[in-house]
Amino acid sequence: METIQMRLLSPLEKIFPDRPAEAPAYPRASALWGEETAFQAVLWRAGGWGPADYAWRVDSPLGAAVEVFRVETVPCDLAAYPEESGHDDDYITLQAGLFPDLLRPLAGKELILSSHRSVTLWVNIRVPEGTPGGDYPITLTVEGQGARAEAVFTLRVVPVALPKQKLLFTQWFHVDCLAEYYGAPVYSEAHWRIIGNYLRCAAKHGINTILTPLLTPPLDTEVGGERLCTQLAAVEKRGEAYTFDLTRLERFIRLAQESGITHFEVCQLFSQWGAKSAPNVYATVDGEYRRLFGWETPADAPEYRDFLRQLLPRAKAVFEKLGLQDRVLWHISDEPHGSHLETYRQGREFLRSVLGDVPVIDAVSDPVFYDQGLVKSPVAATDCIEPFLQRQVPDLWAYYCCGQTRAVGNRFLAMPSYRNRVLGLQLYKFKIQGFLHWGFNFWHSWHSRRVIDPYRVTDADGAFPGGDAFSVYPGEDGQPLCSLRLKVFLHALQDLRAMELLEQKIGRPAVEKLIDGFADIRFGEYPRNAAYYLAAREKINEQLGKG
Repeated sequence: METIQMRLLSPLEKIFPDRPAEAPAYPRASALWGEETAFQAVLWRAGGWGPADYAWRVDSPLGAAVEVFRVETVPCDLAAYPEESGHDDDYITLQAGLFPDLLRPLAGKELILSSHRSVTLWVNIRVPEGTPGGDYPITLTVEGQGARAEAVFTLRVVPVALPKQKLLFTQWFHVDCLAEYYGAPVYSEAHWRIIGNYLRCAAKHGINTILTPLLTPPLDTEVGGERLCTQLAAVEKRGEAYTFDLTRLERFIRLAQESGITHFEVCQLFSQWGAKSAPNVYATVDGEYRRLFGWETPADAPEYRDFLRQLLPRAKAVFEKLGLQDRVLWHISDEPHGSHLETYRQGREFLRSVLGDVPVIDAVSDPVFYDQGLVKSPVAATDCIEPFLQRQVPDLWAYYCCGQTRAVGNRFLAMPSYRNRVLGLQLYKFKIQGFLHWGFNFWHSWHSRRVIDPYRVTDADGAFPGGDAFSVYPGEDGQPLCSLRLKVFLHALQDLRAMELLEQKIGRPAVEKLIDGFADIRFGEYPRNAAYYLAAREKINEQLGKG
């Protein structure tokens, strides 16, 4: 006799279709107004052979607030760096394989189940503002081939609004990758439409600060190579005089604001890893469109500095015109090291001479850049952040990327999801002001040598552990598709916001005392199990729900 088996599991599980789902059942949870939460349903067919069609439905008083996605696997050749120093023991696997990550909306009411593997559904709930407090059942039913399975998840709505996010969060937004994947000419109307779709997705998932390509960002580009020109500034040069058309810059800013973005970071003005060169800059020179500056141009070249002296004040004026003078961050160079101190200093002093003491953020792991006043808001790697914490940097940011592979949290495909979720507690404990991750949609190989298909290549051609380079997949008609990792990271940001709200109610010491083991949490030390984070959040919600 054919049967359908169904289990409800938490959003912190990664369920592989060829392995039994051994995690604890997850029948209920709570959430605040305006919060997004989820559960997973693992299904498999028993008693039949091969694939068959089934009907599914979701019934709930929450109605359209409930969405269902199928969790699909993606290939990953590099799950972790194989060297002993390149990983710790807290990975799901170190082997290449298929990993659950892509969340594809479940279209229609048909679902294919197979007796050869399981299927996982991600049931997403965004609690509408004003929903009366109490328990709301969400009933998932699957039936067909004479079999039927039904499971009920109970969501307790806490009638308290999740506050706005204070943390500044940027996950670098690569407009060139959008143009390349969809075949849309740069800043054509089709490209603008796609940019808007992805900006809205970014803002919906906690990104409130956006990388703004005033010039083509000199990021992850091979020395001597180029990425597609995406500079927002249209430049014309006649003799020694420049004219600038910043219409595209203003359009980008307005589109981002309409999408929910509040802050803007102007792309790096000098090359990555040392601030030694100018980025690739294109201009119409005496009627000919050509590259004006690039790798061959030293960062301190008089002609490049003269160009910036004319461009930067005009760009700053655009932000001021739109009332954003206090919401703009500037970059000198990404990830300079101690040996780059002098070239970075020259770039920082030059920017100060042109624009004054504007806010500068850059990813730096050596505190000397802070000690010498070059970066007031350093962005420290989570495995190098302790010296910055010891200095009690008031506007400290944090980041992680492919290098944070041991001890600390991250969101690689092969890591358990609690290493993604822990960040909310860490950001709260250490009063971190901002967080940066470099890959929202980096669909390139290492050093941007080629454009990749993110459905086939998730490790940038073996450069970075799978999942580091992007958190969204390109869907049809210019629409993004979310990853499981993107959703779990959003849950971490919501943990932070809920803790900030509870602090207003009971005070910070009481919040810290409420969460078991909170005093022992560091960036490199934290509980290695999903149950801890689920329980901590339920304690927070319980306190918020008390009168």
